[in-house]
Amino acid sequence: MKWTSITFDWNLARAFLVTAQEGSFSAASRALGLTQPTLGRQVAALEQHFDVALFERTGRRLTLTASGRELLDHVQAMGEAATQISLTASGHAQSVEGHVCITATDGLAANLLPPALKMLRQSAPGITVEIIASTDVQDLKHREADIAIRHVRPTQGDLIAKFIRNVSMRLYATTAYLDQIGRPGPQDDLTQVSFIGYERSNTLIDRLVDMGLNMPSLADQGALRITCQTEAVAWAMVQNGLGLGVMPEEVADRVQGIERAFPRLAPMAVPIWLVAHRELRTNRRIRIVFDALSETLADKI
Repeated sequence: MKWTSITFDWNLARAFLVTAQEGSFSAASRALGLTQPTLGRQVAALEQHFDVALFERTGRRLTLTASGRELLDHVQAMGEAATQISLTASGHAQSVEGHVCITATDGLAANLLPPALKMLRQSAPGITVEIIASTDVQDLKHREADIAIRHVRPTQGDLIAKFIRNVSMRLYATTAYLDQIGRPGPQDDLTQVSFIGYERSNTLIDRLVDMGLNMPSLADQGALRITCQTEAVAWAMVQNGLGLGVMPEEVADRVQGIERAFPRLAPMAVPIWLVAHRELRTNRRIRIVFDALSETLADKI
């Protein structure tokens, strides 16, 4: 394409297009939100630029000349393309279809994703969503997933990460289990208290110590008596009275028969990060899903 051959102003071409479609300067000026003299000057400037008459003027009536009719075919195509560009940029086009893969922990997937997907179903019904509920870090760089919801910010420079909010996490147990262990305080001997964790490591214990608990070490009998790979399984263990486990307060506080352990302790703040491949900048389908997740995950359920 010879770019230097494109010398006219699109605003002038738009003024001509709308005038031709509306049939008069007055109607076209109302459609564009311009004054009639301004619109007339734009059309006249386009005629001067191409050195052709585009309209024949008979009183208030406008009739396209042969040159005007020939030019109109091309300008209409430009107008349609400009409309599609605007729709694409704003994400309002109706024909958004395709597949998007989201990876998140099973707890996030089960508790926080449904409102986002409900909104997405209404706004972009042509998009199909695959959810990989896993604590494993899916490799966005190798396109194992399009979007990830994580509790840590990624370190790869070519990924796009957006901080959503912090989730307040607390220890919970059944009322019956707390009654059984005598409802100890945070600085009491907790070696006989069963804690349920997602993995057998010091990570959870270190966080609980930071909260103010007199936690036993992993070598002691009381620390992490049950470990599992998924949040859903750990939460099921808590609900069945097997010990204390960590859950978001916005989820656990609504469950009957479950109450906060050590309720006077400040909660643990766990961040939510929304992560995507850099294709997010150019793929409308992924952008729409990313924006829907960003909006709904920012609100507490």
